[in-house]
Amino acid sequence: MPGPDLDPAASPTIDTHIPRRAWLALGVSTLVTFFVVIDISAVNVAFPSIENDLDTDRSTLSWIISGYNITVGALLLAAGRLADSIGRRKVFIPGVAIFMVGSALCGLAPSVGFLIGARVVQGLGGAVVAASSFAVMLPEFPPARRSTAIGFAGATGSLGALVGPSLGSIMIDAFNWRAIFWINVPLSLLVIALAPRLLSESRDPNATGRIDMIGVVIGTAAVAMVMFGIIQSEQWSPTDMRVVGLVVVGLALFPILIKRSRQHPEPLLDLELFAHRSFSAASAGAALYGFAFISGSLVNSIMLQDLWQQELRTVGLVFIPASLLGAIVSPLVGSVADRVGHRWVLGFGCLLLAFSYALLIVVIDHEPAVWAVYMPITLLTGVGIGVTVATWSSAAMSDIPPPKFGVAGATANTIRQASTAVGISVAITLLASGADEFDLGAYQRAWMWIAGCYMLAAVVIMTKFPAGNSSDRAA
Repeated sequence: MPGPDLDPAASPTIDTHIPRRAWLALGVSTLVTFFVVIDISAVNVAFPSIENDLDTDRSTLSWIISGYNITVGALLLAAGRLADSIGRRKVFIPGVAIFMVGSALCGLAPSVGFLIGARVVQGLGGAVVAASSFAVMLPEFPPARRSTAIGFAGATGSLGALVGPSLGSIMIDAFNWRAIFWINVPLSLLVIALAPRLLSESRDPNATGRIDMIGVVIGTAAVAMVMFGIIQSEQWSPTDMRVVGLVVVGLALFPILIKRSRQHPEPLLDLELFAHRSFSAASAGAALYGFAFISGSLVNSIMLQDLWQQELRTVGLVFIPASLLGAIVSPLVGSVADRVGHRWVLGFGCLLLAFSYALLIVVIDHEPAVWAVYMPITLLTGVGIGVTVATWSSAAMSDIPPPKFGVAGATANTIRQASTAVGISVAITLLASGADEFDLGAYQRAWMWIAGCYMLAAVVIMTKFPAGNSSDRAA
C-alpha cells in the first residue's frame, strides 16, 4: 500500500519545471562567479609582469594573492551568516559593488603597497559575493532541480578558473596587467543593474537577526591569524616565534568558537552542517584539493615564463586547449554526478590531476618543449579540473536544507579559501628553495606537493563520501 501512495506524490517533484526567472537569476549570479574566478586565476599569470612594473620582490608581491585570500577566508563565514539572516539579495548587491571598487583601485595602483590594499578591498567584496552567490539564486529553483543549478554554477566557476590564465595572458600582452582588474568594472555595473530585477529576496525563515557578533570577531580573528602566520612563514621561517605565536593563538580560538556555536541560537559556525556526512567529507576533500588547485596554475605559469623564458602570448595560448576541454567536460559531469553520485566522479578527477602533475616531474627539463610535451599534459589537467571543480560545490551542498544555503556555502568556501592560501604559501616557499629561477629541482618539489595533495583528496573522497546520489540518500 505505501508504494502506490508515494509514487504519485514523487512524480510531480521529479518533473517540476524550472521557471524562466530561475534561469535568469542563475545567469546573474554565475556571471559574478565567472569574473571573480577569472580575476583570481589571471593574477597568477600577471605575477612576473607586476613584479617588473612595480619594481618589487616576489615575497612582497605574493601578498597581492595572500592579502585577498586572507580577507576572503576571514570574512566568508560572517558574510554567509549575514546573508541568511538579513537577506541574500541585500548582501549580494553591495558585495558586487565593493568588488568593483576594489578592482578599480587595483587598476589604478601606483605602488605594490597600494595594490595590496586594493586587493584587500576587493577581497571584502569577494567574500560577500562568494558567500551569497549560490544562496541568492537557489530558492528560485524547485527542490528537485537545485542540483542542476549548483552544477551550472560550479561549471561556470571551473570555466573561469580554466579561462583565466589564457584570457589574462592575452589581455596583459595586448594592454598591461592592469587590464585584468579594469575588466571587472563594466561587468560589475551590469550585474548591479540587473540584480534588483531578476533576483528575489530570500533568507533563513528561522533567523532572528541576532547574529553572534562575539563569535564573528573570534572566528574572523582565528582564520585571519592562522592564514597570516602560515603565509608569513615563507619570509620569517616556519620556526619563527611570530609565526608559531600567530598559528597557536589562532588555533586556540577555534575551540572557543565551537563552544559558542553550540550555545548561541544564530552562531557564526553552524555545527549541524557537519552532521551531514556528504558535507563533512566534501569539505575535507576540498581542503586538500585547495592546497593544489591555484598553486598548480601559479607554479606552471612561473615555470613557463622564468624557467623556459616564454612570452606571455605563448603562455596564454598554451592554456587555451585545456580551458576549452575543461569547459566541455564540466557541464556533462554535473549530470553524471547527479545520477551516480559524487564519490567516484571526484575520485577519478583528483587521480587524473595527481597523475598529470606527476608526469611534469618526470618529463619536464631545462629544454623548452611547450607544444610537444607540456601542452598534452595540460589536456589531462583540463579534464581533471573540468571533472572536479563544479562537482565539489554540488557535493558539499547535496544534502543541505534550503534555509542553510548561505552559511553552508560560506563554510565550504572558507575551508577552500584557507587551504588555497596555505597551498600558495607552500608552493612559493618550495620555488624559493631553489638557487634561482632556473633551478629545476624547485619546480619538481612544488609539483610533488601538488600531486600529493590531489592524491590525498582522491583517497578522502572515495573512502568518506556517502554512496549514491542525494535522491537515494533522501529516500
